[in-house]
Amino acid sequence: MVVWALVAGSALFWGLKLAARPLAVPAQAQVAVAGPGPRGDLTRLMGADAAPVAAAAQAAPAAAARFDLVGVVTPRSAQAAREGVALIAVDGKPARAYRVGAAVGEAHVLSAVSARGATLGPQDGSAAIALSVPPLEPAARGQLPAAGAAAPPEMPRAPTRPPGVPRQARQGVPPDPQPPASEGEAAIR
Repeated sequence: MVVWALVAGSALFWGLKLAARPLAVPAQAQVAVAGPGPRGDLTRLMGADAAPVAAAAQAAPAAAARFDLVGVVTPRSAQAAREGVALIAVDGKPARAYRVGAAVGEAHVLSAVSARGATLGPQDGSAAIALSVPPLEPAARGQLPAAGAAAPPEMPRAPTRPPGVPRQARQGVPPDPQPPASEGEAAIR
């Protein structure tokens, strides 16, 4: 009887599995296609205006002191050198992001961005001011003592007590109670 119940259960399971139809795909569904990642405007991410503004004036040599290059964002390929973004502080104000071709200050335009620098100049002229990111400070390094040199003095250690010796009572704190060794000893107390 048990064997026939197992056979009937198996036949029912496989019959329902083969007879069931999957749900239909809705008409508005589209097939997902893997493509290039979304390209965004990095200047908006760093807080600059969305549209670059063109400037038209000659840069004075003393104007280089007005600008401080804080950081750069450049694409990895050399062909896309015109797509970089520079983080520049003008006249000691907080740094802002500028895309290549955007106006920096009143009379300068960001001409190009490289891996460690940026150049500014007039809109139709050649680059007049070259800015660079300051080099990173070297990592702090310690020195090990020379071989055979005296080791630093050791810190004093807390005294240890032998096992089985109770702790001494601290001021205002009673000593830890000791459990009795046997039932007969507990009756004597």
